[in-house]
Amino acid sequence: MGASPRTHESYLAAVQDLAKFTHRSPDTLAHADLTRYFEHLVVQRTLAPASVRLMYNGIRFFYLQVLGWPTVDLEVTLPKRPQRIPELLTRGAVAAILAACDNPRYRMMLTVCDGCGLRLSEVLALRVKDIDGERRLLRIEQGKGAKDRLVPLSPTLLAELRAYWRLYRPNDWLFAGPGGTPLSPSGLQKAFTDAKRRAGVTTVGGI
Repeated sequence: MGASPRTHESYLAAVQDLAKFTHRSPDTLAHADLTRYFEHLVVQRTLAPASVRLMYNGIRFFYLQVLGWPTVDLEVTLPKRPQRIPELLTRGAVAAILAACDNPRYRMMLTVCDGCGLRLSEVLALRVKDIDGERRLLRIEQGKGAKDRLVPLSPTLLAELRAYWRLYRPNDWLFAGPGGTPLSPSGLQKAFTDAKRRAGVTTVGGI
């Protein structure tokens, strides 16, 4: 492999970290073990995307080139940089906007957007079944053939989601409108814009 010595060292460190996590020799592991390891990196250790990709490349090289596996197709989505809403606002400004949003449903949606770093489309597509309260995880469906990803839920956000569920009792879509269908993007965008105006936040940013 025509990689630098530093890359070689990083790849070796990745394999060593895998062995430490599984408490087994890497040549005895299966694809399911590798998937569990990368979910651990993303969910529990919340490593930066670049770090996870480096670990992925190192472990993939080890299994393909050293052990001679035919393929390494891991069932885990490497993290992308979260697109928080809005990216240019301070934490204080976000708190003021949430406090100024007088609609509990929209306030909960904006809270999930900010707390989990989700896109507008991802929040609108959430279903009740996507919440794993026991493990404090939120499953995000990628769509268009992409693999799903798991997002950690803080204890505070999970408690707020449970309170929201008790208030609205959604059956399927988490944020459902009349007739049980998902809310429209324009409704959430307007709620955010109105709350930002009432909060007196003038920084440019949007959902």
